[in-house]
Amino acid sequence: MNAIIWPENYLPGFTENFASNEVIVAGLSAADIWPLLSVPAEWPGYYANSASIRFYDHAGPTLADGSRFYFETFGFPVEARCSEYVPPAAGQPGRVAWHGWVGEEGTDQRLDVHHAWLVEDLEGGRVRILTQETQKGKPAEALHAAKPNAMINGHQEWLDGLVAAARARVPRE
Repeated sequence: MNAIIWPENYLPGFTENFASNEVIVAGLSAADIWPLLSVPAEWPGYYANSASIRFYDHAGPTLADGSRFYFETFGFPVEARCSEYVPPAAGQPGRVAWHGWVGEEGTDQRLDVHHAWLVEDLEGGRVRILTQETQKGKPAEALHAAKPNAMINGHQEWLDGLVAAARARVPRE
């Protein structure tokens, strides 16, 4: 199976927080998942922890390399830039990632994240969806210490909602 491609300074284990969630489900494909993930305006329809999504510079509605966007999640107003965008293709997983940030650089309120997704078809009519996020800064330390882990639980809700939304769109045989 494929893995997330990490930028320098965001490698898991060297940041203040890391969350990893994955599902493998039968009866769906990467092509079923991708439109729901790559268009941020779709997120609030299946993931209640996302809101107020907008693009900058006439970008959107689909993410693209370098596109700037904004959304709210976990109580944070997140500014973001898409840093990887590769739609799934035959034998190639879909990859999308963004650098997100909150707060002014150099302050204790600053939070920087790298949130990445990998969507790949597996044999047997299955799809694997992996989402991982590394976080840097004082807010990341607090998120890491919190029990239950809000990032793990929130991202699992995102995955579960994504799968349910894709199933609702796939015609039944």
